[in-house]
Amino acid sequence: LAVTLWLVAGGMVVALAVAIPMGTVAALRHRRLSGWLLSALSQLGIAVPAFLAGILLVALFAVTLDWLPAGGYVVPGEDPLGFLRHMLLPWLSLGLVQGAVLARYVRSALLDEMGQDYLRTARAKGLTLGRAVVKHGLRNASIPVLTVVGVQLITILIGAVVVERVFVIPGIGSFLVDSVARQDRLAVQGIVLTIVVISLAVSFLVDVAYAVIDPRLRKG
Repeated sequence: LAVTLWLVAGGMVVALAVAIPMGTVAALRHRRLSGWLLSALSQLGIAVPAFLAGILLVALFAVTLDWLPAGGYVVPGEDPLGFLRHMLLPWLSLGLVQGAVLARYVRSALLDEMGQDYLRTARAKGLTLGRAVVKHGLRNASIPVLTVVGVQLITILIGAVVVERVFVIPGIGSFLVDSVARQDRLAVQGIVLTIVVISLAVSFLVDVAYAVIDPRLRKG
């Protein structure tokens, strides 16, 4: 489980690092060619499953360029650099796909906020559109996006089952597949129960984060 949590956390960081700037630029330039190209690129990312992204990344960076290992796992406490080298491709395979999905929600949420009165007031006070969106719009747009982030965390957790097999990572996904092959029903039930508990915990934390981000929800 610890191995899978490292995989899920890294994949989510990559997804946010891709989605927030990509969705913001796509919203600010939604009437320009660059905005259309970013939207098309995110749509392409949605169409690519995580396991296929992993295979393509291995073919490019491990086989062709020989920059990174094709699979395996290193304990972070024993070799931090080796851990990063082995986990980079799995993180990218999960994060790029989910980042493409999340970028469209960021773009849509920001476009809704750009039509609000408070953003027009910020523009009237002298802020450029980009500064107004970054300073005021992103926080308000994060409420609907946060809901999608919670769902994507669960999606990444489930998607880790396939990605772990592609990169030969000894996580809970590989354990689940091996347990099914051995017909070990107790192990399968335990793994499924663990995933359900983590999903419920993520949903609870998302609800708490709503109140942290939006002060209006704390006044009730």
